[in-house]
Amino acid sequence: MNKSLYAINEQQMELMSAIELMDGELTPEMESHLDITKNELNHKSIAYLEVIKGKDGINSVIDLEIKRLQALKKRNTNIVDRLKYNLLNAVKTFGEYEVGLQKFTTRKSETIEVEFINELPEEFKTIKVTESANKVELKKALKAGVKVDGVTLVEHQNLKIN
Repeated sequence: MNKSLYAINEQQMELMSAIELMDGELTPEMESHLDITKNELNHKSIAYLEVIKGKDGINSVIDLEIKRLQALKKRNTNIVDRLKYNLLNAVKTFGEYEVGLQKFTTRKSETIEVEFINELPEEFKTIKVTESANKVELKKALKAGVKVDGVTLVEHQNLKIN
């Protein structure tokens, strides 16, 4: 029973073709072969399902670990920001100073803060337009029989395991 699921499917298709050629009549050998193929399919499907469930479980653990690490990163970033803020206040209060080989100073930087973007003259604005398809409305229109060039409704079959 070391056949792949693909090989089992191929064997099943060949067997079905042979049955069709015989106008649906089954020989005892064909019937036995159908039972073997179905048994192999059942075993292989269960093996696949075990792997799927195992990998899904691992992915859930990974997702939890990602969330834990993101929270840890956020906590560390907050600590770093707070320590930098405290050092900046120390430099502002006491002036520049050195500790060993480290020198604590400040530097100037500039940023622009805009309160009311809509009130700016046009030469000081950049307008970004993003277009996307309204897939919900397109689906409704296509189902209602409206033809839209370049748009098709594609039906998929998804695996459902109960």
